[in-house]
Amino acid sequence: MTLSVNGQRHAVTVEPRVTLLDALRERLHMTGTKKGCDRGECGACTVLLGGARIKSCLTLAVMTQGAEVTTVEGLARGDDLHPVQEAFIRHDAFQCGACTPGQIMSAVACIDEGHTGSEAEIREWMSGNLCRCAAYQNIVAAVADAAEEIGR
Repeated sequence: MTLSVNGQRHAVTVEPRVTLLDALRERLHMTGTKKGCDRGECGACTVLLGGARIKSCLTLAVMTQGAEVTTVEGLARGDDLHPVQEAFIRHDAFQCGACTPGQIMSAVACIDEGHTGSEAEIREWMSGNLCRCAAYQNIVAAVADAAEEIGR
């Protein structure tokens, strides 16, 4: 099959039962997307599929053929970080880093979807991503800051 990831097409051979998460990490060696719970509960594996956020541990790789997958590795443009990545750094919105890629990808979608009208709205739309370190206040501040910078 062919996976289109971060604007590049990749020919991969996978069994029908292989998740997108495992295809990204094990076949394409894109390890930015994290394997947390492997049950869709933590959000560490969040990527964008056709611009919509999904949990890649619950999505079969074969289901994504023909769609564009964006991972955390695909956000920066050369040395220029995405505004969400910059905001996470500014607001120290990560600690151990296990959830950070999924939080960032969910934040990008949250902003693109227009769910940044208030702190409560950000919290609600980011609620599918868990942080073991409880950096939620900083994550919410980073999402709000990035949304303002992007103009949404």
